[in-house]
Amino acid sequence: MQNEILSQLFEQNKKDCSHFCKNINTENSAYRLTAETASVGFIYRHIGETTNLIGQFFGHNTDIEGTTIGKKDTETEFDLETSRMYFENGYNTLDKLIANTSDQEWLEEIETTWFGKIARIKLFSILLNHNTHHCGQISSAIVKGKKFKKNNE
Repeated sequence: MQNEILSQLFEQNKKDCSHFCKNINTENSAYRLTAETASVGFIYRHIGETTNLIGQFFGHNTDIEGTTIGKKDTETEFDLETSRMYFENGYNTLDKLIANTSDQEWLEEIETTWFGKIARIKLFSILLNHNTHHCGQISSAIVKGKKFKKNNE
């Protein structure tokens, strides 16, 4: 039963985030709500990187690096196809995780470098909430943001 609940939560999160992220293109990837906030492209890359890197705590291996985690957006242009691949790969990993984790395993604690010792289900919840938060930022920036000149001019 627990895996079915997690599967439903996951599917809704993926559907919502995919809905917002499908509208990212080369023009609006530089959009921000203000000159100080992160750009759509940066946030998109951040979601993909974070999802894959948190997957490591669940035992998934990845060669993706955390170039955005804990970093400020420096106006680097990220390749959108690579970001899409990171996003899709991360969500595919989560889907497999749900399918292959028993109810008891979800309650077991695992050691993480970011959160210390934490139950798998809690880490999974943190990741879904993280992604939802950032997908909302992407949606707002696409609808209400604009491209700011370099150096906040």
